[in-house]
Amino acid sequence: MAGTLDAVVLAVETQNPDLLCSILLLDEQGKRLHIAAAPHLPGFADSALEGLPVEIGADNYASAAYCAERTIVEDIQQHPYWAPFKELAAQAGLGACWSEPIRDASGKLLGCLAIYQHKPATPNADDLLAIEQAANLAGIAVERSRSTEALQLASLVYQNSSEAMAVMDADCAIITVNPAFTELTGYTLAEVAGQSHAILNSNRQSEQFYQAMLHAIGSRGHWKGELWNRRKNGEIFAELLTINTIFNADGSPHRRVAMFSDITQKKQSEELIWTQANFDPLTGLPNRRMFHDRLDQETKKCQRSGLPLALIFIDLDRFKEVNDTLGHDMGDMLLKDAALRLSRCVRESDTVARLGGDEFTMILPELDDIASAERVAQSILRTLAEPFQLKNKVAYLSASVGITLYPQDAEKIDALIKNADQAMYAAKHQGRNRYCYFTPAMHAAAHKRMLIAGDLRSALASGQFRLYYQPIVELASGRIMKAEALLRWHHPERGPINPAEFIPIAEDNGLIVDIGNWVFEQAARQARRWREHYHPEFQISINKSPAQFYGSQSHDAWLDYLQELELAGQGLVVEITEGLLLDASNVVRNSLQAFRDAGMQISLADFGTGYSALAYLKKFDIDYLKIDRSFVANLAPDSSDMALCEAIIVMAHKLGMQVIAEGLETENQHRLLLESGCDFGQGYHFSRPLPAEDFERFLSAAERPY
Repeated sequence: MAGTLDAVVLAVETQNPDLLCSILLLDEQGKRLHIAAAPHLPGFADSALEGLPVEIGADNYASAAYCAERTIVEDIQQHPYWAPFKELAAQAGLGACWSEPIRDASGKLLGCLAIYQHKPATPNADDLLAIEQAANLAGIAVERSRSTEALQLASLVYQNSSEAMAVMDADCAIITVNPAFTELTGYTLAEVAGQSHAILNSNRQSEQFYQAMLHAIGSRGHWKGELWNRRKNGEIFAELLTINTIFNADGSPHRRVAMFSDITQKKQSEELIWTQANFDPLTGLPNRRMFHDRLDQETKKCQRSGLPLALIFIDLDRFKEVNDTLGHDMGDMLLKDAALRLSRCVRESDTVARLGGDEFTMILPELDDIASAERVAQSILRTLAEPFQLKNKVAYLSASVGITLYPQDAEKIDALIKNADQAMYAAKHQGRNRYCYFTPAMHAAAHKRMLIAGDLRSALASGQFRLYYQPIVELASGRIMKAEALLRWHHPERGPINPAEFIPIAEDNGLIVDIGNWVFEQAARQARRWREHYHPEFQISINKSPAQFYGSQSHDAWLDYLQELELAGQGLVVEITEGLLLDASNVVRNSLQAFRDAGMQISLADFGTGYSALAYLKKFDIDYLKIDRSFVANLAPDSSDMALCEAIIVMAHKLGMQVIAEGLETENQHRLLLESGCDFGQGYHFSRPLPAEDFERFLSAAERPY
């Protein structure tokens, strides 16, 4: 048995010349450890360890044997188990010790195997596997020896190892192989005898790779690394290969021993992990992490070439509404289609990435012509404006695109990303479905938006909001039976803030829901007062943001509040925008139907400036169409704006709707609209928006000759 255990130790030491190995076995009473194999430990170390009692904490060996568990001592001089043997270990040049229990087939503890490093060290996965395999082989050897069926351990290692092994001569010609070699490669001994390991060459490694390997074997006697090889059937596989040299007494090489295992699955797992960490699983595009890495690389290339880089941010307009309307599966399908379309807009050398949600970005490096970035932006808008076929549904989207240039706009990556984001936000703010370049003014605007967003969170609680009311006049009679509630924010430091500035921010950060509920309650109370004190049919229009329809069933709370006030629904009109109709979902339809069931009317604002898809008007019961102020501003006889207004009025009346003209400022506009049959007018010609108390005085004044 001693020779067999010596072979185990030598096999471990041969596989890694930097290691020393020893095997200690328990005596028959299981009280003490005796050295069974330690050919290269100094004699004084053998003497000190021989007959060591098995007690917890006595030393590293004893701990492994007694506790029946692997023990890793990374630094002998710092570990309490080795306190009695620190000087001995230092004298022997031992820095680390990793030990593994040795068991027989039934699990009975036989002893332990220990591996030393000359310096403090931590074992890797391959080291731990080698220790475990060696301990298993030692257990087999001990067990068989005690049952008088001892075998030569070298043969066991060779024949029963799960690792493929090939023994070669000094010139690396194969002499023999073990069964695992044949199982892994498909080659028998007869097919490879006399050949070199290169018979497995897959040609995936360069000539320089093999030259470096041979140089290491020739100079150091060993080599270890990963490479791709080919089985007999042509299948490529990854292997972890270790080649060690057995030397003659005179120091010349006698044999080369190659041991390798198939790590293809491990490599595939690593590749999968890398892919998941760097690519978006839905679209297959680089994700945020990969985008930052690519942007860093491309800016460095541009520094060397002296050519500029364009960074483009893309946000799909109203994607959330489509996602909520048609469902997340359809939303995912749309995102995948959008990713394919965007990829077709750029060169192979460009990068298209998905940052998350409906936000995409493009990196266009080393541009010979800066104008090409604008051409790409135009291509983006065109391709995303085409209908998205989502199974049996069709969705229409647009995009807001922001462009910034490196190094003109910024030299640091963080600043460049902020610039692109600000430019994209500016495009969205200007009406969407457009692109916008970054300018220094955008930086100031972004800073202002940030301040507004911060102050907006406390504005409602601190009473900074007020409602103003603008009269809606019946043109034929001059009566004022309606008003629109308009939100105003008076900041304690910056004064009045334009709704066009803070409403989009409130929509983006979700505050619009709470603000909208506050507006509804204020307007409802005012409608009740004016219906009681002025006219029982008075109505107030309340704007409802598209963002209020999604993620919160606010209409339930609104209807409950109406009952609490004992206010008839006819006292309120819900005003929505045209874009909401395009994304008509059950959520939108159910909310609007609930309002109508409660007696409230629906008004469609800004008609003619959006999609103006007449088919959508049939899906909803719309009571009022509001002609946008842009058509009213330039009204003149026989003008195109006049023709459009007349067409809208006729169409609305045919569909059973009434028409309100916004932005009416002159008597001439008043006359032309009245002659065209427009029902109502709203604008400075009649009155500016007024606080409630001023509006009451306005209502109480004598009838006006409109």
